[in-house]
Amino acid sequence: MYHPRKNDQGKPVTLNKPSTPSDLATWQDPGAVACVIPDGAMPESVNGTPILSWQAPATTTEWEALAAAMPLAEPEFVAPGGLQRAAGVVVREPDGRVWVVAPSNAFGGYEATFPKGRLDGRSAKAAALVEVFEECGLRVRLTGHLLDVVRSTTYTRYYTGERLGGNPADMGWESQAVLLVPMAALAKVAHHVNDVPIIRALD
Repeated sequence: MYHPRKNDQGKPVTLNKPSTPSDLATWQDPGAVACVIPDGAMPESVNGTPILSWQAPATTTEWEALAAAMPLAEPEFVAPGGLQRAAGVVVREPDGRVWVVAPSNAFGGYEATFPKGRLDGRSAKAAALVEVFEECGLRVRLTGHLLDVVRSTTYTRYYTGERLGGNPADMGWESQAVLLVPMAALAKVAHHVNDVPIIRALD
């Protein structure tokens, strides 16, 4: 099975073990893990916020302008030991569930994790907004600084955020599914050791 989106080199992405979407009813059940695959079916809204595809910014300048409109108090972001810097965002719903992604073919050993990516010349806030859109299809507002943490190859800043719109079925090629997970199940779904500090920070 191929991902409907091609990778950054314009090549098709084979999904070795495609994810299985959940029933649409799970999106309205705060105690259920909901899952959508690329271009999969979604309800009209979740927790009162519409599920609508978002025309995201097209340039780094536009992403930076969007990030600048979300002022936050945050510490200096200096990576130790020459690690590359990255940024991500943990998005929580009003029903208490948290958005996570299933990287295509469990890239990096992650069956599920939080959206994040390297800064690549962007500010941390702009990078976080880009990554949650590219990996989750979501438009979010950053609400705070959660923590900075060493991961496999990066030093990553995580923000908290709230969903304003978007459609998780629009996920890019790096994700083979997007999930909405109750806090009680989060440690079992996003069970990579690198995600433990993030989940603890949410308590």
